Amino acid sequence: MPSILNGRKNDFNSMRKDIHPNYREVVFHDTSSDFSFVTRSTIKTDDEIKWTDGNTYPLIKIEVSSASHPFYTGKKLFVDTAGRVEKFNKRYKKS
Repeated sequence: MPSILNGRKNDFNSMRKDIHPNYREVVFHDTSSDFSFVTRSTIKTDDEIKWTDGNTYPLIKIEVSSASHPFYTGKKLFVDTAGRVEKFNKRYKKS
C-alpha cells in the first residue's frame, strides 16, 4: 500500500534493483559447542547444510556463540585461534 512520507509517494514493497545484498536464512554452527541455529544474514558462503526441516541452507562456521561464550555459560573457555596466544606470549615473554 503506498503511503505519503515527506510529501513523496513511497511504495515500501519496491526497492532499487541490484544494490541490496542477498538477505536470506543461514545456519550458523558453533564449532566449539556443536550448537547450530538458523537466522537471517547477508554473509556469503559456499558451504551448505541440510537442516532438520528438510531444507538446505548456507552454512557459516563460527567459533563462539551464546552457547559457548563465557558470559552466557558462566564457564571459562579457552579458545586459541591459529596460535594467537602462543604468538602473544612469545612476543611479550618476560626475560
